[in-house]
Amino acid sequence: MPDAALPRSHLHLPPLALSSCVHSTIVRDTRGTVLAPAQRLNYFPASPLCGIFWLMEGEAVVVRRDGVEVSEPSPRITFAGPHTVPMVSANPGPVHAFLLGLLPQAVQAMTGLDLATLVNRTLPLETVLQGPWLAWAEQVLHAADDAERIALVEGFLAPRWQACSEATLSRPERYRHWAEALARKAHTSGVGQSIRQAERRFKQWAGLPQRELRRLSRAEDLFFAARAPDSESGPRDWAMLALDMGYSDQSHLCREVRRVSGMSPQELDHAITHDESFWLYRLWV
Repeated sequence: MPDAALPRSHLHLPPLALSSCVHSTIVRDTRGTVLAPAQRLNYFPASPLCGIFWLMEGEAVVVRRDGVEVSEPSPRITFAGPHTVPMVSANPGPVHAFLLGLLPQAVQAMTGLDLATLVNRTLPLETVLQGPWLAWAEQVLHAADDAERIALVEGFLAPRWQACSEATLSRPERYRHWAEALARKAHTSGVGQSIRQAERRFKQWAGLPQRELRRLSRAEDLFFAARAPDSESGPRDWAMLALDMGYSDQSHLCREVRRVSGMSPQELDHAITHDESFWLYRLWV
């Protein structure tokens, strides 16, 4: 069991052989902790990643998507497509969850899924994937501990990714490098080299248009820059950050941050620092 006083949130990076397939695995464990209802919320930013989520203990309900109130109970094993809007889930009580973040190109290559039909959707895994994937997912759910879950993930995905991957991307945890490599491939593969054909190939592999991935990539780079150790002294200079990160001005930066997170830069920065429900942001940045 984790420390009785604190929730446990842990991010595990993949081995090199899976670095162009798996973004990370994440454990969230609030058993034995005392949290107010607001602290049992989970804020997820817009992200090009696909995800598989396991609930070993406890419950989860999606309560907000792009600022709209919803009520979508999560099954024990959930598949999440790429999201262009932020999402919030709630845990009514203590929870032990395991999250797998996957690069969309890898998901499409291994499964043949049309990711464009899964954007902004969370579904029971059995409605999306069948056969060996379901049997494996059940093994992960009932594993003895999180270390065994990570081993099961890596053992299952490694041979499948090796069979269909052409190369391992450098710095895979940063979407920009993956998106740029994918764009080059889209423009140089297949019959015909028109821009429209390349855009169709890109969206088929990633689920999102190239411009959307660039937007999300720049927002992620902004989060890293704003949270860098040398930026901790004094208030954030958002105007300078906007210039450094390629936004047209501070207003442009603010609009894009709100689209990705649902909050202004100042609100998000404060929440990441002080609000337990923004634990996922802290893990990533």
